[in-house]
Amino acid sequence: MDVIAEAAEISQVMRHVHGHRPHVLVLDLQMPSGSSIDAIRRLRAEVPGTEIVVLTMQRSPAFAKHALDAGAIGFVLKDNADTELPVAVRHAVQGRRYVSPHVAAGVSRLQQGVADDGLSPRETEILRLVALGYTSAEVAGQLHLSSRTVDSHRARLHRKLGLETRAELVQFALRRRLIGD
Repeated sequence: MDVIAEAAEISQVMRHVHGHRPHVLVLDLQMPSGSSIDAIRRLRAEVPGTEIVVLTMQRSPAFAKHALDAGAIGFVLKDNADTELPVAVRHAVQGRRYVSPHVAAGVSRLQQGVADDGLSPRETEILRLVALGYTSAEVAGQLHLSSRTVDSHRARLHRKLGLETRAELVQFALRRRLIGD
């Protein structure tokens, strides 16, 4: 493996990828001056020969699903980069997906929740965090949303699922295996 370029912001990433056409791009999810998710979508369309592995501190399965849905082939937590990043890059070169085991089960549950319950990935992630006991303010902080947005999602969850109390949401999340393993 050779590192052919480094970039500090999204615009540099875009220039380097277009200029060097690497086999694999390792991209931080929280880069300044632009959206990494938007960059993933653009690069998949403009440079389809470059596979994208996301490297991040974000442990949220919703972030992983969002990156994968945008076109990333790998998702690695920075805490485990020393062992997982080389594996993820090798998988990417072969066109195989790699998701850090610490978030893979959550991503799978989010995908199952979307398929079975008609909930969006964001609603499923908010349901999971609420069921784990997080307040709206704490959920908002974790997902980089306003508390008001979280409250709107919670109200929509109650309506969609026909549940009235937080305890019912917890029971629903346990049955859907969004929590408890």
